[in-house]
Amino acid sequence: MATDSSAQIVADGLTISSADGIALVKNISFTLGRERVALVGESGSGKSLTARSLMGLLAPSLQVQANTLSIAGEDALTLNERRWSQLRGSQLGMVMQDPKYALNPLRTIGWQVAEPLKLHGRFSRAEIKEKVCDMLDAVGLPQPAEQMKRYPHQLSGGMGQRVMLAMALIAEPRFLIADEPTSALDHAMRDQVLGLIRNLVEQRNMGLLLISHDLQQVSEHCERVMVMYQGEVLDQLAAADLPNATHPYTRTLWSCRPNKSTRGKPLPVLDREALARGLSHD
Repeated sequence: MATDSSAQIVADGLTISSADGIALVKNISFTLGRERVALVGESGSGKSLTARSLMGLLAPSLQVQANTLSIAGEDALTLNERRWSQLRGSQLGMVMQDPKYALNPLRTIGWQVAEPLKLHGRFSRAEIKEKVCDMLDAVGLPQPAEQMKRYPHQLSGGMGQRVMLAMALIAEPRFLIADEPTSALDHAMRDQVLGLIRNLVEQRNMGLLLISHDLQQVSEHCERVMVMYQGEVLDQLAAADLPNATHPYTRTLWSCRPNKSTRGKPLPVLDREALARGLSHD
C-alpha cells in the first residue's frame, strides 16, 4: 500500500555538523507519521538539534546533510527561508522549553496567539478573535477573552506553556514538535500539560515528536521511542516495551527513573567505555 509522503516527516542519514566539521548528530534515520514519538537521551545527545533541523531553525554555522530530509512531502534540504516560514505554523508547530524566554514580553497573549493566523490565513479581525478565544479555551485557560489581554509576566509557568501550545496549534499544523515542554514546570503540572498535549494531538490526528529525558512520562504518553546517545540513535522500540528494554543504555535510563522503590538506594551506573566500544564496532 502506498504511503502518503505529505503525512510524514522522513529523515534518512541525517547528519548535523559544526563549522569545524565535527558531527553533532550522526547519520540518523527515522519516520514520523500521525503518531506520538519520543526522542529521549541525556543532555547534549543531539535531541534538540534534531528537532530544530526539522523546523529549519538551526544556527547558520551548522551544516545539515542527509540522503533524505522530507517535511510533509517537501525536500527540506532545498527550502529557502521564505518557504520555511510558510511551513512553520501551517505544517509544523513547535513548543519550546520555557515560556519565560519564548514569549514576547511586550505583546499581549492574544496578539501572540493570533500571529500564526495572520501569517498563514485570511481571516477578519472578528474571526481571528474568535479563533484565538476558542484555542485558549481548548488548551484549558480559564476566561480566555480576559487572558487575551494579559502579558506573559502575568501568567504562571503552566499557563505560559498552555499559551505556547495554543500558538503552535492555532494554524492547525500536521506535526507538533515539543522540545522538553515541561522542564520548567513542577511534577504535577508536567503531567497536566503532557496529558493536554496528548489529547489535543489525538483530537487533531497530528504527529507528535516529544523531546524528553523523562522515560516514565514518555512511556505513558507516547507510542514509540527513539533513544539517542552522543549524536546517534542507539535504540528504537515501542513505548510500552521500555520496562523490558534489551539495549544496555535504554535499560539503564529506565532503571534510573526516580521512584519509591529506588529511594535511598544507589542508581545503576552505565559502563560508558563498554558502550563506546560497542558503538565503534557498529
